[in-house]
Amino acid sequence: MVQYRRNRVEGASYYFTVNLNDRSKDYLTRYIHDLRHSFRVCRASMPFTIDVTVILPEHLHCIWTLPDDGSNYSARWRKVKTTFTQRLIQQNINISKDRHGQYNLWQRRYWERTIRNDKEFSAYVDYIHYNPVKHGYVSKVQDWKYSSFHRFVREGKLSRDWGGENLTNTLGLVGE
Repeated sequence: MVQYRRNRVEGASYYFTVNLNDRSKDYLTRYIHDLRHSFRVCRASMPFTIDVTVILPEHLHCIWTLPDDGSNYSARWRKVKTTFTQRLIQQNINISKDRHGQYNLWQRRYWERTIRNDKEFSAYVDYIHYNPVKHGYVSKVQDWKYSSFHRFVREGKLSRDWGGENLTNTLGLVGE
């Protein structure tokens, strides 16, 4: 089996892409309240800050900043994924199991990158907020409701009409 080497830096900010195993499902937006609950449960026992996020039907992107004494984002993701899966099972959502008898809702791995500087952080913020447009869910960033974009607008960090055509040329930083 391939051994993944993860960069772990206490107090660092990380960019993540996390996918459902079946990319045709819309569970993340359909059960958004359960997903939000899962994040709250995790953050209650293993604190971290969600700096930026966008939730799409079958995958999500986010930037987390971990506390100065924490670098274990894997345990945090395990808690979020497990809690969300359990919430769906409690609602009798049919989730298949793999050959080992484990629920098969999430892809086992996720994409992670340690953010090295403010320029990189800013590029990921743009990429995350623009993602619903990139995937064709909406034509304007402001129209996607499952995004921290709206908080950025409220806080005056971005204008409501942010994300025009000129932005697409600057978003080649990350892939999925």
